[in-house]
Amino acid sequence: MNRHRMQAFVLSRYGGPDAMELREIPIPVPDEGELRVRVMAAGLNPVDYKLREGGLRLINRIDLPVVGGFELAGVVEALGPDVRRFDVGDRVYARVDTALLGAFAEHAVVHEDFAAVMPRSLNYAQAASLPLAGLTALQALRDELHVGPGTKLFISAGAGGVGTLAIQLAKYFGADVTTTASPKGEDLVRQLGADVVVDYTAGDFAAGLGGFDAALDLVGGETLERTLGIVKPGGSVVSIAGVPEPQTAVKDLEESAWVTAIFWTMSMSIRRKARAAGIRYRYLFMHPSGADLRQLAKLVAEGSLKPVIDSTYPLERIADAFIALEAGHAKGKIVVTMEGHRTM
Repeated sequence: MNRHRMQAFVLSRYGGPDAMELREIPIPVPDEGELRVRVMAAGLNPVDYKLREGGLRLINRIDLPVVGGFELAGVVEALGPDVRRFDVGDRVYARVDTALLGAFAEHAVVHEDFAAVMPRSLNYAQAASLPLAGLTALQALRDELHVGPGTKLFISAGAGGVGTLAIQLAKYFGADVTTTASPKGEDLVRQLGADVVVDYTAGDFAAGLGGFDAALDLVGGETLERTLGIVKPGGSVVSIAGVPEPQTAVKDLEESAWVTAIFWTMSMSIRRKARAAGIRYRYLFMHPSGADLRQLAKLVAEGSLKPVIDSTYPLERIADAFIALEAGHAKGKIVVTMEGHRTM
């Protein structure tokens, strides 16, 4: 391959799986404050195929074609002007800029504010699985639900990418955690610290549950509506899979009044139901943060947090990785590794 070009998984149009393809494209050049990273591994997330399908066009307007991928781990290989926190050779992990993406490639640029030195105890695949899910869980539990000692917390889909990290973070904060999982995922979520595990395949998971101070919804739809019924008045429900509401536009996305009004209309039904139950409802769109990644790295170093990997695929098999992701049965994260690079 030309030393100025690289392999990348490119989104050329909105649509199904065939809307993305492996291509050879120019290696990016870092701009002011940016690092160019030799990508060793990149994490997959449901937001990747939702973006591909066009479901995020209202809140994430990007210019096509674009290299996909929201999170990565790798080695800093070049610095743009005025970079202050990193040097060439640093092993880093990052949640990339939402407007630029770029993780599904052999090289990527990321602003230094969105990167951190990756935990020393992790390999690249493990580190690449942390940024998006870890930041989502941290910001939801710490900043929105204010989870602390004695909080009675419900988390749906505890065996998934966000759920496995949310359980561990909630236990670190001192919460009493109830979660849902299939029989195949029960052992995993118990090992991560879940106090009560409900088999969601056996019927209505909400039957017999109640009195929760807070809930983190990772499923949306009917699961979210049932979750509203198990949180006590005065409690809060944060969702990453439900319907965006006005605060999402204002607080998370800094969007216009027009988008805020659309979210107000879209979320009217779920907000009405939450209000009737005396519950605060919030849809969270997490934000990249190098400072929060440093906090996650500290928790990994202390042994309070560990990534859970479902499976890894080489970059040339990323289409297969997406098939596995969209099947929805992964326990933990699915990660792609870059051809010719080690993941240790």
